[in-house]
Amino acid sequence: MSAQHSKADKEARRGQLYKLLGDLPDRKRKISVSKIDEEKRASYVLEKLLLDLNGIEPVPAYFVYPRDKKGPFPAILYNHAHGGNYVLGKDELIYGREALQKPPYAEVLTQKGYCALCIDAWCFGERRGRTESETFKQMLWMGQVLWGMMVYDSLRAIDYLVSRPDVDASRLGTMGISMGSTMAWWVAALDTRIKVCIDICCLTDFQALIESRGLDGHGIYYYVPGLLKHFTTSDINKLIVPRPHLSLAGNFDRLTPPQGLDRIDAELKKAYAKENAADAWKLVRYNTGHFETAAMRKEILSFLERWL
Repeated sequence: MSAQHSKADKEARRGQLYKLLGDLPDRKRKISVSKIDEEKRASYVLEKLLLDLNGIEPVPAYFVYPRDKKGPFPAILYNHAHGGNYVLGKDELIYGREALQKPPYAEVLTQKGYCALCIDAWCFGERRGRTESETFKQMLWMGQVLWGMMVYDSLRAIDYLVSRPDVDASRLGTMGISMGSTMAWWVAALDTRIKVCIDICCLTDFQALIESRGLDGHGIYYYVPGLLKHFTTSDINKLIVPRPHLSLAGNFDRLTPPQGLDRIDAELKKAYAKENAADAWKLVRYNTGHFETAAMRKEILSFLERWL
């Protein structure tokens, strides 16, 4: 298969994946932004923003950048986790969470010279007020998919990032843990502007999840109607190839069954090798559960330094 044909096939598959996400707002609608506040912290500047990404409800966001450096900066779309904590949302970037190492990523990333954007996902942070279940049900009636609307907002967040003069649009990465991990690989699969993908503790093989009876481990937001008729987890992640992708997983994590990790790793190794990019895919597994370890944090920063 020629490189041109392979590229066209991937674009067709991206289109197919995107269509499975339900009736989504227009991707071309104009994004507007309001700066609510700005704070100078020890190592970074924090902008509190309100973004109009979807035309339905405003999206609160945090943007952080190094305090004493001049841009444009390489940028990270940071995706917050779920964990049953609907209050935390984008505050995870600033304050961290129990499953993450310290210091929080706002400090770590800006000290390394990156800027970062984190938005509140539907139902979280300043967008809470309706339950996840209620939101899912209403959207389903209207032909929408909660995960699709979440992914849509993240893709529009990338549109906002590249519009900023202090962002180096050629150096974009995305990362997160748990739900944020899943968002990272979905967004990287759908948007080639993302040059580096880092997922922490949620590269879940769908079939292995069914086999291990782990479906209830993920919230209802996670489930996309008809997805398994067209895509496996590996199929989605192959859309990231040959861009650098680091995955970190715990062998005792019930959300990522080990046999599923084996399957994904084997398939992605073949896919990356086929495009002469074997060193751009890395799965590192630890005898731990669903949380970031100090060794994972070191691996992440090393990967970012190498590839972004």
